[in-house]
Amino acid sequence: MKFTKMHGAGNDYIYISLFEETVSDPEALAVRISDRHFGVGSDGLVLIGPSETADFRMRIFNADGSEAKMCGNATRCVAKYVYDSGMTAQNPITLETLSGMKTVTIATEGGKVHSATVDMGAPILWPRDVPALLDGDTAVARRLELPGGEAFEVTCVSMGNPHCVAFVEDTETFPLERIGPLMERHPWFPDRINAEFVQLIDPTTLRMRVWERGSGETLACGTGACASVVACVLNGYCAKDTDVLVRLRGGDLVIRWDSAKNTVFKTGPAAFVCAGEYE
Repeated sequence: MKFTKMHGAGNDYIYISLFEETVSDPEALAVRISDRHFGVGSDGLVLIGPSETADFRMRIFNADGSEAKMCGNATRCVAKYVYDSGMTAQNPITLETLSGMKTVTIATEGGKVHSATVDMGAPILWPRDVPALLDGDTAVARRLELPGGEAFEVTCVSMGNPHCVAFVEDTETFPLERIGPLMERHPWFPDRINAEFVQLIDPTTLRMRVWERGSGETLACGTGACASVVACVLNGYCAKDTDVLVRLRGGDLVIRWDSAKNTVFKTGPAAFVCAGEYE
């Protein structure tokens, strides 16, 4: 089976084209191929196939085999895959995902995609649609208590997948490996949650670490970066219609919540790592 490995700001996935290959059990394959010791090694598996409603369809599977509705970094890499391989010459490119159609505008250099901007759509703020088992029209600065007595003020947002954003003083020293799993499986979140821990540098700069449901800590999360900027705006730390630089362990993303369209735009890199055959 032919595969390609790519990453967006260090968030790496294995990409397989269903135009060439057949994958009968993507959940099991995601677990095997994502293993960093016995497989290729990645944060998950992405399948690229035909679509009746968009230019292409993408399906995303986490490293534990669970299917994700959306991945912002993977959308940029899918656009790079189909453009660089000559499957399309269109720009922008539309992608069908489980969280709706996404439009990706690519930037090229030497005939290859090096970065892309994704129209991520409107953030979902109503708690029951995140989903989060909370009352009210929004979940902004809510007190979340964890086993052991620790508590955080969190803001819950969906960008096609669920996110819980907490503000911390220092992301580098924050005990993510301990707090992340507790937040992911908190009773508030029936579908589990992606947890972002954000350090405010200034009104246009953030540092962020992320614990992704089904994958653990990853070097970057595009939807998480979008959710973090939305949370900053809702809490009064950042402004709409402003480019906000989100510094992740794997690289930088630029996020802007456009008030006129009520959509979030995300710009970042897309990089090829390697290609090969998996037995």
